[in-house]
Amino acid sequence: MRAAVYGFATAWLLAAGPGHADDAAIGREIFDEHCAKCHGKQMQAPAGLAFDLRRFPATEATRFQQAVLKGTAKGMPAWQSQLSAEDIKALWDYVKSGG
Repeated sequence: MRAAVYGFATAWLLAAGPGHADDAAIGREIFDEHCAKCHGKQMQAPAGLAFDLRRFPATEATRFQQAVLKGTAKGMPAWQSQLSAEDIKALWDYVKSGG
């Protein structure tokens, strides 16, 4: 399983280059459907309930991917069974765009 996750992460990072406006637009739709409830419509949760994604470092694609796939110790659920690799890449493109 670890090898599969590593292989997925490597392939995803290779594809996670600069991104395109269309990918960010798709990511926005996915964000609105799955993420905005906790992270807020503008990637900033009210009262700091969830991480302010506007501050997520653009150089940390792997950290973002792992948080989405596996969840976090701070309460974010894992999304690996609900989101595809393409969905997560589009989300990353949206987050990198700053909204």
